[in-house]
Amino acid sequence: MNSVNPVSIIDKAKVHSFHVMLAFLLFLIIVFDGYDVVIYGAVVPSLIAEWGISDVMAGAIGSYTVMGTAIGAVFFGILADKIGRKKVIVISTVLFSLFTLLAGFASGPVMFTVLRILAGLGLGGVMPNVIATMTEYAPRRVRSAMVSLVFTGYSVGALIAALTSRSLLATGGWEPIFWIGGLPLLFLPIIVKHIPESVGFLLEKGKEEEAREVLTRVEPALANSFDFELTRPAPRSGGLPVVKLFEDKRALSTVMFWVSCFSAFMLIYSMNTWLPRLLMESGFDLNSSLTFTAVMQIGAIVGTIVFGRLVDKIGFKKVLIPLFFAGALALGMIGFTKTTLLMFGLIAIIGAASVGVQNISNAFVSQYYPAQMRATAIGSTMAFGRIGGIAAPTFVGLLLMMNLQPQFNFGAIGLAALVGGIAMLFVQEKHAAYQQDEEVEADTDTETLGERNLVPLQNERGS
Repeated sequence: MNSVNPVSIIDKAKVHSFHVMLAFLLFLIIVFDGYDVVIYGAVVPSLIAEWGISDVMAGAIGSYTVMGTAIGAVFFGILADKIGRKKVIVISTVLFSLFTLLAGFASGPVMFTVLRILAGLGLGGVMPNVIATMTEYAPRRVRSAMVSLVFTGYSVGALIAALTSRSLLATGGWEPIFWIGGLPLLFLPIIVKHIPESVGFLLEKGKEEEAREVLTRVEPALANSFDFELTRPAPRSGGLPVVKLFEDKRALSTVMFWVSCFSAFMLIYSMNTWLPRLLMESGFDLNSSLTFTAVMQIGAIVGTIVFGRLVDKIGFKKVLIPLFFAGALALGMIGFTKTTLLMFGLIAIIGAASVGVQNISNAFVSQYYPAQMRATAIGSTMAFGRIGGIAAPTFVGLLLMMNLQPQFNFGAIGLAALVGGIAMLFVQEKHAAYQQDEEVEADTDTETLGERNLVPLQNERGS
């Protein structure tokens, strides 16, 4: 009976309906993830007016939610390596959808805060596992582009949140905005049916028939052209999953991934929270922050699609490092800019250098580590990164309290982009899992070629 390598089958598969459906469902989940993250900022003025809470308490509620996402990223990242990514995606989606829906019925700040923290756990858990799933099933030649494309859903969700909030707040109040966040519960059966479990996980658990069924969905020709058997991989060694990220000469790269993610989240949350106020400090008359928020998200979407595709051609570091530095330069220039059109261009660059960079970095991390620790790697990296998300609003708030010139405020934020680019410089691609896979394939091809050349050589000696 012929045997096939599951990784090779997936890597070389042609993109067809299986990949399109998977990418669409994962994209849809991330749309609501992005929607959920942005709606709180939109309703803060309404909550302050209705409940009489202070600005400090309103900010604290936002920080508690981010803390919940950090905890969820670590916990569910580790749990996925034990019970499977599909189950964790389903659990996380239920968590953030259900508790976002229930938050729309909260009667006071305490109940609202608890529900937001619980929703945050789901938000933190869903993203690393969506990344890991798309990474595993995307063909190698378009892997980075597909992962990045899925994560444009975050910016799409942010845009929808801004538009929805603007239209509903005046007529229906803040509650319906949160009710919309519960819509993923309606298409949960479709998620369960069409999102597959990891083939590697199924083989590790001895579920070879299920793994076969998934592989035939990836490559339908397998069922018709030949039989195949799958060999169960060796069991994992003991020890803490996070500790393994520092083994096999990956310690420096792991730390650098964490630092760059921290920097990206500093940029994202600084701009999402304080961009309108910072621009007003620079002399711009902002009747609404929606236009500037939209431009930033459009920059993130375009940057993710364009540069995500470029990654497949020239590599991660050659794209991410210049993007980080471009973001630092754009932030440095904003404080000196008085032209609205130029400001839109700079903000679009910052969108690509913050949200866009993070989307592409997620794909980088997911491919850097072996499949069995992929979810743990993404979860821990994003958990550390979210510390930057927690610190950013307070950091910029302190800058504003110091009454510095706008140039200094934007410049200080730009330092985060500079640090992120420097950290990415020190990531060692030679120790990446995909690099080792390519070396193994090259050795295999060389051995096969040698065997083919050996036959005529032996015939010549025999004659």
